[in-house]
Amino acid sequence: MIKLSKIKPLKTQQLEELGFTWHTDSDSSRYISDGLVNITQKEAEAYYKAVNELYDMYAEAAEYVIQNNLFFELGIPFNLIETIKKSWENDVHWHIYGRFDLAGGLDNRPIKLLEFNADTPTSLFESALLQWALLKENGLNDERQFNNIYDAIKENFKRLIALFDDTDGFDKLYDGWKILFSSIHGNDEEEATTKLLQQIATDAGFNTGFEYLQNVKFDDEGIYDRDDNRYEYWFKLYPWEDIAIDEPELATTLSNIIQNQSAIILNPAYTLLFQSKGMLKILYDLFPDSPYLLKSSFEPLEGVKHVEKPVFGREGANIKIIDSNGAILNKQDGPYDNYKKVYQEYVELNMDEEEAKYQAGVFFAYEACGLSFRKGGEILDNMSKFVGHVIE
Repeated sequence: MIKLSKIKPLKTQQLEELGFTWHTDSDSSRYISDGLVNITQKEAEAYYKAVNELYDMYAEAAEYVIQNNLFFELGIPFNLIETIKKSWENDVHWHIYGRFDLAGGLDNRPIKLLEFNADTPTSLFESALLQWALLKENGLNDERQFNNIYDAIKENFKRLIALFDDTDGFDKLYDGWKILFSSIHGNDEEEATTKLLQQIATDAGFNTGFEYLQNVKFDDEGIYDRDDNRYEYWFKLYPWEDIAIDEPELATTLSNIIQNQSAIILNPAYTLLFQSKGMLKILYDLFPDSPYLLKSSFEPLEGVKHVEKPVFGREGANIKIIDSNGAILNKQDGPYDNYKKVYQEYVELNMDEEEAKYQAGVFFAYEACGLSFRKGGEILDNMSKFVGHVIE
């Protein structure tokens, strides 16, 4: 049973002063829980160890996919395959951050990988800033969290130049390079998240700019803001698979930009391999004895309760929970049903005394760097709640 500490919530005015405007869900309930999950230092260290090992496994699996041309199996759009290969070959295409979703880790339950949100993960703003603010509001020491997300991403931005572990020499290598940050106009959460990343990059020493995605200019020689200022790096909070399917001309231009080494795009194209839930099957094939992996297949798992997932999808959409006889126990509709499916062994999430379920999210930026939780029902959807944590 999950232990919770009841806390004084942040007031709406405080949230909005922080730039957090998506604090109320469509049913008028508060998105930020007024409790903190209690964890032990040992549990925090176990999450840290698991995610570091999982990332190394993903890197090995990505190399395996590329060497064996398994892009179709992962549902990768054909017009991004060469872009992915090019970004994988060169270390300058640095993965800035991602988020692992995990079951277990509390109450002596084993940690199990559910998926890796490697390209455009949500809940960064909440995890990096809000749960720290919750501790401060309630008079708790900020060291009582597994939460180094801000500083870890800051160091990772420096590695765009340094390309090695030690970033102390970054200032000597730095030559005023610029990063343009972009999100879609009209989405407060994505814009706030993107501008948080812009602030982190600014703190790391980069010159930065922000431009809504629809105003960014592209040609084969570079990426520009509306005033024709050229940028060496472009961060887009827009999924690679959506670019490939909805913006094929842009996908071609970005491929040419990468091929010409005209700009570097963040997160890199190869993170689409990590993002594909088809990697769950590849990982299980390569590491069947890993304690962190659940049995996964491209075919339904006969005789085993399991979950059907589209290889690309968000917020629990198009998820089905299927019993050992093939009957659907629960499902969530959504727009991703046309994607290829992967089937993963079912695992129970940790629960509280009211039987609400909790999924752990651990951010990764060169190493595991921060923990938070989502709370909801059997399938965690866009009505799930954000829950911070405190180390006992």
